[in-house]
Amino acid sequence: MVMKVAVQMDPIERINIAGDSTFALLLEAQERGFELEFYTPDRLSLRGSDVIAVAQSLRVRDVKGDHFDLGAPREIFLRDMNVILLRQDPPFDLAYITSTHLLEKIGGRTLVVNDPVSVRNAPEKLFVMDFPQLMPPTLITRDKTAIDAFRAEHGEVVMKPLHGFGGAAVFRLMKQDANYGSLFDLFATSFREQWVVQKYLPAVAQGDKRIILVDGEPAGAVNRVPAENDIRSNMVRGGAAEATELSPREREICATIGPELKKRGLVFVGIDVIGGFLTEINVTSPTGIRAIKRTGGPDVAVAIWDAVVNKAAELEAVG
Repeated sequence: MVMKVAVQMDPIERINIAGDSTFALLLEAQERGFELEFYTPDRLSLRGSDVIAVAQSLRVRDVKGDHFDLGAPREIFLRDMNVILLRQDPPFDLAYITSTHLLEKIGGRTLVVNDPVSVRNAPEKLFVMDFPQLMPPTLITRDKTAIDAFRAEHGEVVMKPLHGFGGAAVFRLMKQDANYGSLFDLFATSFREQWVVQKYLPAVAQGDKRIILVDGEPAGAVNRVPAENDIRSNMVRGGAAEATELSPREREICATIGPELKKRGLVFVGIDVIGGFLTEINVTSPTGIRAIKRTGGPDVAVAIWDAVVNKAAELEAVG
């Protein structure tokens, strides 16, 4: 049987294939002979009980500037797919949440990766708070009195929006910082939800390790070192990728969170670890596959598809 795979993602013409994990997954799926369909979240509809997408058949190739071919747009019923890859990038807003509600309705024979219910219920910077013993001191709030007390206790802190992504709007506040008042006002105006305030970890200068877990097991890692005069290690913000191995502490972190990831149907997860502390659990659209392979690590896309194929077969057998 030929596996039918639809990918819900952002416009494919805009991606940077050199670092895009969705593209790596598509290359591996095509290599396996899967039929690929592409659609963007704005082309998703619910008509009665049917979830429909205006999709296009997709072919990909690892050629910068010429990396895809699309067929003519047409309606497809997502229940007819074996697998849906939920790979649109954040922001994790009402549009994203709505798409998870729609995809939830095709459960049964169609496998959605990652599980849309768990994606909706596990936003990156909140889900991680289920494991406070693995984290640096962290406060989720927008209350100035609470932030003042946290700063008084911990000194230097990092402040960032709760649903931010890609390293945007991440600030380091010194123990005595004249910018604090203005930054608080800026956040209060720009972000309606609570914010993350976290003790600053000087070890970030040596790197922020991205570890990929596949069905709850570590499958590869890359160390991301911030650019000079920046605390953000995200590669889209100038961070440099380095080969790395997992430390005993990092394996302990993976072993602690892995069973919960597996239980929730979170097949492809990227966690961030700084100096032995877990800082985020990324489940919406994790990255890092291509950087891991490029720095001499395994091809994590192979492990992901092995897990997905097994889960899709199990779902088909039950159905």
